[in-house]
Amino acid sequence: MNKKFFFVYVLFSFKDRKLYIGYSEDLEARTKEHFKGRVRATKSRLPVILIYYEAYTNVKDAKSREKFLKSGFGRSQLKKALQNKLKQLNYKHI
Repeated sequence: MNKKFFFVYVLFSFKDRKLYIGYSEDLEARTKEHFKGRVRATKSRLPVILIYYEAYTNVKDAKSREKFLKSGFGRSQLKKALQNKLKQLNYKHI
């Protein structure tokens, strides 16, 4: 059985010390695009690192989760879940 995964991911920018939340069907290829400055939303915020991701087997679930994490309450929950990593990175919005 061939299972396809859909990813929601979080990047941290060392330049502006902010988070970027995204969605992709190919996490490895998408993060490489970010790292090389080929994504408009993050190219001026390099360098970035991948600090978190979730995998889903249903595209609607993944897109719904991405939308939620971009909301105020979702961002708040994400920061709580990643508080130790964010402190380690000197994230400015904890």
